[in-house]
Order: sequence, then C-alpha cells, then structure tokens
Amino acid sequence: MPSLSQEHSVRYPRLRWSARRGCCQNLRHHFVTHVTLTVTERLREVYRMEQPVSSGERVLVVDDEPDIVALVAYHLAKAGYRVATATSGMDAVEQARRERPALMVLDLMLPGMSGFEVLREIRSDPATQRMAVLMLTARRDEPDRIKGLALGADDYLTKPFSPAELVLRVKAILRRTGSPTEMDDVLKVGDIAINRSAHSVTVGGSEIELTPTEYKLLLLLAERRGRVQARSLLLQSVWEAAPDIQTRTVDMHVQRLRTKLGDAGDLIETVRGFGYRLRSGASTTP
Repeated sequence: MPSLSQEHSVRYPRLRWSARRGCCQNLRHHFVTHVTLTVTERLREVYRMEQPVSSGERVLVVDDEPDIVALVAYHLAKAGYRVATATSGMDAVEQARRERPALMVLDLMLPGMSGFEVLREIRSDPATQRMAVLMLTARRDEPDRIKGLALGADDYLTKPFSPAELVLRVKAILRRTGSPTEMDDVLKVGDIAINRSAHSVTVGGSEIELTPTEYKLLLLLAERRGRVQARSLLLQSVWEAAPDIQTRTVDMHVQRLRTKLGDAGDLIETVRGFGYRLRSGASTTP
C-alpha cells in the first residue's frame, strides 16, 4: 500500500480539487490515470465525507486507498447517505459490529485482513450477518467474483468504476435487502441509548428531551466515539456553518447536553485546544 504522502495512479471520473474551497467536483464522462493529493487534502476530504445525514442510510466504505475512499464517500454523501470509512479489515469488522451500517462497500485487497476474510467474519456474526455488502475491487478474475458472491456479497463492482453506477447499485441493493429494523438502529454508549429511527434518546432507560441540534451533536459524537472531534468539524457537520468562524456555540451546546444527560454526561470529554470526544468504555454496546 502506498503511503499517504506518495502519488499513485488510479482510474476514475476526474475530480477537480479546489484548495480554496476544500472540495471536489465530478466532471462526468472524463477519465484520468493520475490524481495527486497532499496528505492534508486527502484526510480533509475523507474526514468531511463522514458527516452524518439524518435521513440517509448508513454506509461503511472500506478501502486502503484514500483517493478511492474520498471518491466513493463523496458520491454516496451527495446521494444522501451517512458515510463512515475504514482503511483496514480489522477496523471494518469493528465498525460493522459497533455501528451496524445498512451496507458496506468492501475492497478485496486490504492490509492484514483481506476483503474475503472480512466478509466471512460479518456473515458468521448474527449481529452483522444481515448487512448488505457491495464488493469493490481491481480483481477481474471470475473465480474471485464467484468466491465473493458465494461468501455472501450482494453485488460486485470492478475498478475502474463509474461513481454514478456505484450509487445506483447501492440503492438497488438496499431496495432488495430492506432497511435495518428499529432494534438494529439503536446505538448504545454506556447508559446512553440513541434510537436513530425514532430520533429519541434514553439514559438508563428513561427518555430525555433533546433539541434537534442537541440530538445531531450527540449522534455525531456517538457514531465517532473514541475519536476527537474538532470544533470546526462539529460546526460544519451539525450547524453547517463555516469552520473558521469564531463562536462559542459548540461549547454552549455541549454544556447543555452534558446537563441533560446527567451522570452520563461525563462520557463527553473536553480535549483542550481542539474539541470533544465521547468516551468509549467497556460498557459500550452496538
């Protein structure tokens, strides 16, 4: 696997990268064989694409190439899906068990644990065996396709691919397999239980009243628990505000959220000079 600082060749619809706006634009029907992104640009795009969209299904994109992850995440997020990403097989399995996405876009060639092994793991676990899987890979051999489908993949797409076709295949798979049940859509962190279908939150079994903004903030922290979320990212994701504005909005909402959560509010940690993190402890369940 090339490092993040290295250049490497990929073949997919050309992206026009704007350093000033920090975004990419898809130019349809054009293909390139070389895309160069800096470390900062790659991580910015992958991070930005992990913004949750409350009305969309959750999709986990698994690939060890940052450019591919950014491309797929961009088009899925644009189509209304909530996108999370993983760059290794082990991380993919852990996120699948913890977050229960409706669908996984899974690359075969992963470091440490191959896509086939990931697929075998999630199909053998009752908690994830109903998850839909779209395999995305550079392998074109028929035995590989047959093996993936035999292990339980719902569909198979080879690189180079059309992002528009990938989105259509994701939609078709989810139509066939259906949405997760309400029980599957409950995210638990300690005593906090977030029902993403009902948009409700309980603490120790008792429902608490949150504003829509407080709910979005808690859901984002819970879905990315254990990871520090910068204030600028929270402003973009929850308030859809410019990340560079100076405001105490985030701090005030976190303070109110902690108060409403009671003792469970201690799970929200302040990381001085950066942002906030929802602590992921032994009591955390999928």
